[in-house]
Amino acid sequence: MRQARADEYAEFAAVRAGHLYRAACLLTAGDTHLAEDLVQETLGRLYISWGRVSRVGNPAGYAQTVLARTFLAHQRRRSSSERATAELPDRPDEHAGHDTPLRLTLLEALGRLPAKDRAVVVLRYWEDRSIEETAQVMNASSAAVRTRCVRALGRLRELLGEDLGEYAHS
Repeated sequence: MRQARADEYAEFAAVRAGHLYRAACLLTAGDTHLAEDLVQETLGRLYISWGRVSRVGNPAGYAQTVLARTFLAHQRRRSSSERATAELPDRPDEHAGHDTPLRLTLLEALGRLPAKDRAVVVLRYWEDRSIEETAQVMNASSAAVRTRCVRALGRLRELLGEDLGEYAHS
């Protein structure tokens, strides 16, 4: 890769890595180690094809697509014996807000959704993608994405209702 392209890629990666990491944390329901791995794999794939990617009208959107597809591929490869832990380790809140228990509840509820449902929720509502864009990323039809959105949001509301009810009583 020519030096100018290498510099352009390094700048892009430095600017987008944080956003990719946050999206990956949501996709993995708070598994920060897996999120780091997904971001690293995504950035590696982008580096390999940066000459083509840099000419795309929206390299950031392309990077998010690669991240989502990398996550879904990982979920398909994952051994049935592997399970993410239900409890997140205690760590300081980097945003110094009082919503830490609420965020942890949300991440736990996201973790209880199937991988494709979680991906739809993150792509549609975190990434603010259209139904068509989400369908393209997931290699699915728009109708399938609409159906999955309704089902995933309904299940997420049920889970959050249960979890928030428990939170309010403790």
